[in-house]
Amino acid sequence: MFRYELIKEDKHTNARLGRFHTPHGSFDTPVFMPVGTQATVKALTPKNLEEIKAQIILSNTYHLYLRPGHDLVKEAGGLHNFMNWNKPILTDSGGFQVFSLSDLRKITEEGVTFRSHLDGSSHFFSPEQAINIQNALGADIIMAFDECIPYPADHDYTDRSVDRTIRWLDRCIKAHNRDDQALFGIIQGGMYEDLRLKSTLETLAFDLPGYGIGGLSVGEPKDLMYQMLDVIMPHMPKNKPRYLMGVGSPDCLLEGVIRGVDMFDCVLPTRIARNGTSLTSRGRVVVRNASYERDFTPLDPDCDCYTCQNFTKAYLRHLIKANEILASTLLSIHNLRFLIKLMEEVKMAILEDRILEYKNEFFRKYGYDSKS
Repeated sequence: MFRYELIKEDKHTNARLGRFHTPHGSFDTPVFMPVGTQATVKALTPKNLEEIKAQIILSNTYHLYLRPGHDLVKEAGGLHNFMNWNKPILTDSGGFQVFSLSDLRKITEEGVTFRSHLDGSSHFFSPEQAINIQNALGADIIMAFDECIPYPADHDYTDRSVDRTIRWLDRCIKAHNRDDQALFGIIQGGMYEDLRLKSTLETLAFDLPGYGIGGLSVGEPKDLMYQMLDVIMPHMPKNKPRYLMGVGSPDCLLEGVIRGVDMFDCVLPTRIARNGTSLTSRGRVVVRNASYERDFTPLDPDCDCYTCQNFTKAYLRHLIKANEILASTLLSIHNLRFLIKLMEEVKMAILEDRILEYKNEFFRKYGYDSKS
């Protein structure tokens, strides 16, 4: 039912092409996954997502548990029926959201007690509860409940956290009761090479259908994130997908792909869209700026999205300044299509063994410094 198919490995890097098969269809990797936190990708319809060629989307356990409640989603027939999306869905465990509450939560061996960001009510997540909620939601891929520590964190605490996450993973596996959902473990270890290696080896020992890499892109320098990936990747099995969690800027996508990452997600493209910023092949464009008031060109002449084919920067700026809802929709369509199209071009570059050349050319156009 779940199977990763390795199609092609780049001759010069660790980049690879693959395909992961799920009960709701397969998706090709490397892949960028739009985030639909509350059973919707903000401002977009499922039809919009199909038109931009999204293959798989995410939803969030923490938020759906709080509202409308996982039992209601189960009663509706699961997330696919509830949100009318018939392609693969991944749910994260809620761990990142719970641990980001900081002063509003308390960690014990049993789990985490936390207060809702909505109304301050008290709740408890254990590994078993996180899995039970995800079993009810019915996503194709579900994530183990882990501890996502902040950056920076000292070595001793990080070591204890790695051990706890492994114990929680064991409990997640025992609680998981649906064969039609693939449970991924999550590698932690902070910014310490020895603990990243320890977490990797102990997580891989469970022989799960796939593996997330968590606790990165949490405020550390990007070079440090790449360093941690370089520690992890030589040990990852070739027949399982690798998912770098919460990463979505174009430079990090390309650097991750070159190191062997298969799956990415991030709220960045839709979040900056709602703030009037677009991703383009020439770098970011802050469309709300006055300089675009009379700019009657598309956001990106190289983009094939509905927004770029039909509207100008001047019109988009007008929508933003007028606080029109359509601005968020059109910019979100563009930003997500930009990253999905980037991954399509990356796949072609891997197929032709020119991913390094593609990365260097993309960085040159975008305005990044290229170190490879």
